Amino acid sequence: MTALLEPPVDVSTMRGLLEVEAVTKRFGGLTAVDAVSLRVVPGRVTSLIGPNGAGKTTLFNCLTGVLPPTSGRVLLDGQDITSVPMHRRAQLGLGRTFQRLEVFAGMTVENNLLVAAESVDRHRSRRGRAGVQALVSEVLETVGLTAQRRKVAGELSTGTLRLVELGRALCVQPSVLLLDEPGSGLDSHESEAFEQILRDIVASGIGVLLVEHDVDLVMAISETIYVVDFGKLIATGTPAEISASPEVRAAYLGVDA
Repeated sequence: MTALLEPPVDVSTMRGLLEVEAVTKRFGGLTAVDAVSLRVVPGRVTSLIGPNGAGKTTLFNCLTGVLPPTSGRVLLDGQDITSVPMHRRAQLGLGRTFQRLEVFAGMTVENNLLVAAESVDRHRSRRGRAGVQALVSEVLETVGLTAQRRKVAGELSTGTLRLVELGRALCVQPSVLLLDEPGSGLDSHESEAFEQILRDIVASGIGVLLVEHDVDLVMAISETIYVVDFGKLIATGTPAEISASPEVRAAYLGVDA
């Protein structure tokens, strides 16, 4: 892996880069997210799991600025960003991918990444065209797409497009990366490659929040897992602790308590 990202961070001496404090989201009389708190630390994968309709996507959208929470706070590196718009969160270092692919189908892979890199560079580093191009080249190498940089995105497989979207998110040089179902549509070989890319990303010091249905991937790569059901946080722990929890096994893992 190249020098795209900062050196590993000693998380024992750092506060969490992303802190979610009792976030609640109501739609009329429906409480989709009910006072959920979680913490994403640098250099680690933190996962959020739960059955369909548990409130994961709604919470994710509150963290990324798509939806305003009804109550609670979201802090990025100690700064309250609860009311900060999406584009400003990206400028502050919050990167994200989407459950439904959001790429420019008519552009090459490289140009998809350039758009992301240039949009943030105008507001942050002002590294110039050569610097932005160098960043994009490093990200392409990181996500394994150097050989496909000239290919048109719309001609690529779903699995490859997931990597394009991940590359776009990395081009904002995030301190925290939020991934919404990045394993969707990947075959077994692509999942293994994706897992290794995630390991490289967190090894560089980035904190990752992973929302994912692929339980094998979650258990293999996470340090801490949060489980939600009916909008409520029902468990927090290591993969071993979550796998052994009767409540989680009944609600999500498909095993009788």
